[in-house]
Amino acid sequence: METIYAAFQSFSPVTQAFLATCFTWLLTALGAAGVFFTRNMNRKILDVTLGFAGGVMIAASYWSLLAPALEMSEGQGLPVWFPAAVGFLLGGGFLQLIDKILPHLHLNFPMEEAEGISTSWRRTTLLILAITLHNIPEGLAVGVAFGAVAAGLSSATLPAAIALAIGIGLQNFPEGMAVAMPLRREGVSRLKSFWYGQLSAVVEPIAGVFGAAAVLLARPILPYALAFAAGAMIFVVVEEVVPESQRSGYGDLATMGLMSGFTVMMVLDVAFS
Repeated sequence: METIYAAFQSFSPVTQAFLATCFTWLLTALGAAGVFFTRNMNRKILDVTLGFAGGVMIAASYWSLLAPALEMSEGQGLPVWFPAAVGFLLGGGFLQLIDKILPHLHLNFPMEEAEGISTSWRRTTLLILAITLHNIPEGLAVGVAFGAVAAGLSSATLPAAIALAIGIGLQNFPEGMAVAMPLRREGVSRLKSFWYGQLSAVVEPIAGVFGAAAVLLARPILPYALAFAAGAMIFVVVEEVVPESQRSGYGDLATMGLMSGFTVMMVLDVAFS
């Protein structure tokens, strides 16, 4: 394990971000592979896993992103809260803009509740786009976390960035199932359901590499970039994850799932820091 860590440490932040987001992508694919064994996912389990994903994202938004952003803002001639506040709001605003433009449909929602620009695209395509939209801030968060390591902050360490990737990966596993199985129920073949399920996370390595490269090329934007990723993730949690998890009458279970996810990500980040 130490040898693997040492080898990983020798890579550039961009390469580290790419490898880490490939890991999160892989776990999405493993989750989507569940479609080869069953076509149904118990709704209670789905709501718990959605809650878990939301908890991971909320915890990661603070410990892995906002806390380093606040630390980096000290002594920069601006109020310490300014970069974090601006970046956070910009991240949420950016995701809201995409949400209004990109046609997509959340899991288990009827077609008449599709969001974004009106289109004749099939239901399966809209479902895939909804999860893809969800994955953009996750990949971006991992990327800027690895980019922040190069800044030498005490709260932005390589183990902490790895912990973030692990946390995102853990909640990506049920996400892969949550995409592939509804597609299978829609009549899509097992192979295509798997393909589309894992494809929804292909955006994560792209966003991860972009995030790491951006903060390395323009280091002054790092606190804004960290907070931007946090704002984007919180927008997804409030706009999509929590409402979906509370929709089917298992709100208490979904809430406990959220608290469990928050706790797991908090423990990972503190333990690895």
